[in-house]
Amino acid sequence: MARSSDAPAKEPNRLVQMWRVFQMTRRYDRAIVWLLLASFLVPTGLGVALALVLSRDNVIGQILYIVAGVLAGLLIVLIVLGRRAERAAYSQIQGQPGAVGAVLRSGLRRSWTGSEMPVNVSPRTQDAIYRAVGRGGVVLIAEGPRSRTQPMLDKERANVRRVLPNVPVNVLYVGPDDDSTPLHRIAPSLSRFKRSLTKAEVLAVSNRLASLGKAPGGVGIPKGIDPMRMRAQRPR
Repeated sequence: MARSSDAPAKEPNRLVQMWRVFQMTRRYDRAIVWLLLASFLVPTGLGVALALVLSRDNVIGQILYIVAGVLAGLLIVLIVLGRRAERAAYSQIQGQPGAVGAVLRSGLRRSWTGSEMPVNVSPRTQDAIYRAVGRGGVVLIAEGPRSRTQPMLDKERANVRRVLPNVPVNVLYVGPDDDSTPLHRIAPSLSRFKRSLTKAEVLAVSNRLASLGKAPGGVGIPKGIDPMRMRAQRPR
């Protein structure tokens, strides 16, 4: 019996997925090959050295040290590849409207929540203000040049303080300015804010902020940018 033409395509296995991630990352990160080699060889070499020094007369001990070194190397390789791949993926959408929303949707840590839709947006310039809530309070993230987003940011900060006068309100700038925060540094930057809320208070703050309403239409802001699914641009 012939297979149905509308049958779902089989997803590639993990090794194929990792190879594709590596290929995509290598296009934007020239140092990735050397970083991965160092990430694997250093712990593996350390395991071999420990095997020779600490278990010179114990074959089982030597094997265990070497295996531990190899496994540690593989683990570090996966961690390094994941972080560099995320950074390479975000570099493809850096500067595009809605890029911050993509990070808030898929790149935040568990203690933080944020919406991919902006809370304030300029239909003319597509500059936008996003909002994240976590243990560090409320963080407003401006997407665009600081000179244009500062008035929008001040307005939104006043709105938040009006309904939450006792909650700290911090800001991040993501744009072309030299001191702006890159996309891949948004999540680490959020975690640096001093914790001032409990988990229960974070939920209460999120519910309270819902009363401020949504952005007026989100004109020109792409909702579905997913940096991890974007295809790498072919070199010309």
